[in-house]
Amino acid sequence: MSEFVPKILVIAGSDSGGGAGIQADIKAITYFKGYAMTAITAVTAQNTLGVQHIYPLPLDVIKDQITSVLDDLDPDVIKIGMIADVKLLQYLKDIIFDKKVVLDPVMVATSGDVLVPPEVIAYLKKTILGKSFLITPNLYEAEILADMKINSFEDQIKCGKILKSKGCKNVLIKGGHTDSSEIIDLLITENNTIHEFKSLKIPSKHTHGTGCTLASAIATNIALRRHIPKCIETSIKYVQRGIKNAPNFGQGNGPIRHF
Repeated sequence: MSEFVPKILVIAGSDSGGGAGIQADIKAITYFKGYAMTAITAVTAQNTLGVQHIYPLPLDVIKDQITSVLDDLDPDVIKIGMIADVKLLQYLKDIIFDKKVVLDPVMVATSGDVLVPPEVIAYLKKTILGKSFLITPNLYEAEILADMKINSFEDQIKCGKILKSKGCKNVLIKGGHTDSSEIIDLLITENNTIHEFKSLKIPSKHTHGTGCTLASAIATNIALRRHIPKCIETSIKYVQRGIKNAPNFGQGNGPIRHF
């Protein structure tokens, strides 16, 4: 009997530098022995020093990619990265949400700069959160989605409960965007159980793509039908190893080692 190979459809942008976006997604999915399929939403010109250009793809081109995959390959999990087009979100709401969806709501950069227009944020809050199996916001993104500030771990829990009340089955609020040497990632599961994942922050400038990588690693582990806290724990450890063993590529914020 052949080994089960989970199929993951990733809907996200391309990173020409290879550290984040679709490229990081494919690497993480492949590491966990999944089969990656893609619908590219934008092409970027970027490297470790930053993003020089963003070229969004026409909506029909994105739709055709998604339809082609769904008509034939039947993904086990769909992972969604940064989307800056409300019309695409409206399409996704109607097309793909009979699947398990892992939503990485990429809205805020590490610097704190908001990356998507207000109407996208509003639509995410109103519709997409409630149709997601798991969302994986960082602290900044969680604050925006829940309309509250996070100043403590207690606030992180409160924020997670607010996001759960919007309909998403599981919420992971990543705690890495603080000055603390300890990271606390918070998971609230479908049955409202709270799990903490503590880890030491690794001093490194080579962290480009960690959010994309983590979400795709989790998506693949979910598709492998593992218990969700175990999916999170395994994926966090994977990203930590990637940071520790980063290949030191580029002059700026370099990629982690995916393999």
